[in-house]
Amino acid sequence: MTTPTAGTDPNAAYNALYDASIGVDGVPRRYERMRREHGAVAPVTIAPGLGAWLVIGHPELLRVTRDEQDFSHDPRRWNLLREGRVPADSPVMPMVMYRPALLYFDGQQHRRTRSAVAAALARIDGHELRRTVRAAAERLIGGFATAGEADLVTGYAQRLPLEVIMGLLGLDEATGQELVRALAGTVRADAGSAAASRRMAEILMAHIVDRRRHPQHDLTSALLEHPAALSDEEVLHNMAVIFVAGNQTTTNWIATTLRILLCDPDFRSSVTAGRLSVDDALDRVLWHFPPTQNFPARYATRDLTLGGQHIRAGDMLVLGLAAANADPRVLPEDGVPVIGNRSHLAFGAGPHQCPAQDPARLITRTAVDTVRRLLPDLELAVPEPDLEWVVAPWSWGLAGLPVRFTAPTRHPEPTAVPGPTGPVRPRRP
Repeated sequence: MTTPTAGTDPNAAYNALYDASIGVDGVPRRYERMRREHGAVAPVTIAPGLGAWLVIGHPELLRVTRDEQDFSHDPRRWNLLREGRVPADSPVMPMVMYRPALLYFDGQQHRRTRSAVAAALARIDGHELRRTVRAAAERLIGGFATAGEADLVTGYAQRLPLEVIMGLLGLDEATGQELVRALAGTVRADAGSAAASRRMAEILMAHIVDRRRHPQHDLTSALLEHPAALSDEEVLHNMAVIFVAGNQTTTNWIATTLRILLCDPDFRSSVTAGRLSVDDALDRVLWHFPPTQNFPARYATRDLTLGGQHIRAGDMLVLGLAAANADPRVLPEDGVPVIGNRSHLAFGAGPHQCPAQDPARLITRTAVDTVRRLLPDLELAVPEPDLEWVVAPWSWGLAGLPVRFTAPTRHPEPTAVPGPTGPVRPRRP
């Protein structure tokens, strides 16, 4: 196995995470080719001329996520950035630039910030959240049920998490819609990403200023009230983390779970018959099609060796979550994880493991359950190979999921929504 400099591999299509030419079906082959040629850590490019290492080995990824001494979260350590080799308008900068949020902190700074985010999330009432999600899901399905056809991405999987997270953060619908447009532009990694990122910050800061003056029972107020005394800027960037993680990833999780249930008759019949649960379907997605395939980033704090590769101080390491889940060292010989096994890395690992995975699972499970209950004869309206995908260096998500079904004879009756406090419990005095 060779040990090239990060990002210098000549196999451009397989090496460039931003290159969509291999197609979504080629993604697993890309990872396997990297594994054969480079081992557990492979050189990649995240944008033209910007090299990094993609960690695709399960044990190696665990080491990177757990060891903050050797692998920092602070992008200001990135050697290419310090050497002035990253253009200011690079499309990856909105996703990897330093921000005062838990994703970019190490040690005590991270523990302080995470304590505020975790405490805010802990104030979510699971029962009320389930009722909120079910009511929103029934309302969305009721809007297209009589047509007998729909796109479950644009008409459901994209809209449902947005409505729920807007409510959790205390955002009104118009503000939330503008925010999601800015978010989409930020993660798209193109020429408009920087402007979209600035717009997202403007929207969130206006909301924070309002909540400083007029606290409510929502996650924004909970972050502002926490004893960690986060600054407005820290609250802004941690809200952005919650919004990004909670919206796009949950959209992908819902859409991909529905795709598997539609396209795998054996799996669908097992869920319908009760031999497998919806949670088993959710876990299958997390193993094979995690909502985020590649997660930026860690930065080596010293020269070291990882997976047989020589890593220089300041090199960027991208977490290859999907590839590490497929590492043959952790899967059975048939490549199928044991039912109930949740040792996947879809939520990361170590001190920075996603703190919102429980509410995310509740939202996704309720979304899938509601579709199955109200539209039991759902079927895909196009051949599976004709499904279109949205491609970015960090994730591949369905652009659409066209379906048809028998229009219900009775319009779905929405579940009553929670009371005025919503799904976030008031802080105890």
